[in-house]
Amino acid sequence: MKQALKKIVEINDNKLSKYFSLFIQCLIFLSIITFSIETLPNLKPQTEVILESIELFCVIIFTLEYVARIYVADSKPRFIFSFFGLIDLVAILPFYLSFGVDLRSLRALRFLRMFRILKLVRYNRALNQFTRAISSAKEQIFIFIFITLILIYFSAIGIYYFENEAQPEHFSSIFDSLWWSIITLTTVGYGDVYPITVGGKIFTFCILMIGLGIVAIPTGIISSALTKSVDKKEDKKND
Repeated sequence: MKQALKKIVEINDNKLSKYFSLFIQCLIFLSIITFSIETLPNLKPQTEVILESIELFCVIIFTLEYVARIYVADSKPRFIFSFFGLIDLVAILPFYLSFGVDLRSLRALRFLRMFRILKLVRYNRALNQFTRAISSAKEQIFIFIFITLILIYFSAIGIYYFENEAQPEHFSSIFDSLWWSIITLTTVGYGDVYPITVGGKIFTFCILMIGLGIVAIPTGIISSALTKSVDKKEDKKND
């Protein structure tokens, strides 16, 4: 029985596994849709009952799936504390923690239901391939994030010294300058805070050029990792 259940709940090439995967994906989307509908104002009581029933059904299925995965796991502690194990737990935990409790603070737990969409990574082959690509390029991504944080802090220091005297209300400290640094390096730029000194404008131009690179570099890293992942998959098929 354990082996038969394992062939269904884990990704395999048999039909039952594929149907189970499709069923769970549909439930995830249904759960996300009902969660979004619940935020609409002035819902009818009948609609609320229907939404609560759908949520209850989804939670029951997700709970059974979680228990089944623990049951068939070769190493139960390893699965429970794995990425997918924690995601499966977070997907159902808010329901049980807030069940029968009317505390306003616990209502925020409902927003954790959005993490259910991460469960799709397990069932979607394309998302799974993207996850493997991210994993293979994690060292480069980590280095990039580290360098980006350094550049953000460096740009905050630079704009502070250029603009502090001219705009003390906007650049009163390096901590205040960090907001400008973040939105400038990410090329968002709200336009609410901008340099007015010549030095500040030149410095901002340089930062904007760096910001364009910051947007492009991770795209190149992930694209390269995806290409390698696809090539490896094709090589395995050919073998």
